[in-house]
Amino acid sequence: MKIIIKNKSELPIYEQIEQQMKAQILDGTITEDEQLPSIRQLARDLKISVITTTRVYNDLAEEGFIISVAGKGYFVAPRDNELLRERMLFEMEDGFEKAVSNGRNAGLTDEEIISALKAFMEG
Repeated sequence: MKIIIKNKSELPIYEQIEQQMKAQILDGTITEDEQLPSIRQLARDLKISVITTTRVYNDLAEEGFIISVAGKGYFVAPRDNELLRERMLFEMEDGFEKAVSNGRNAGLTDEEIISALKAFMEG
């Protein structure tokens, strides 16, 4: 797992970490059932507060990306996790909503928007 914190970013540190961890989970860089560093270890590695890493792990667990196993630590949630699936579906629909709105604002017809989506999926 590789996390890069940018001090000049407009995003708070916890959001930078969450976004990077989500991306690595979704693209398979961090694999299903992989054990994550402890909250304290991650804080030491990134030279940040334990409070910040605790928030990151709590948020990721709440969204279904990771699970906590008592006495063992945090692990990447199984890919068939229903909560994670619902979250990804929500993000996909949100992306579609923005894409359709942008397409309509550009004067495209529904057919042109659908054609652009199909071309994107094939590419």
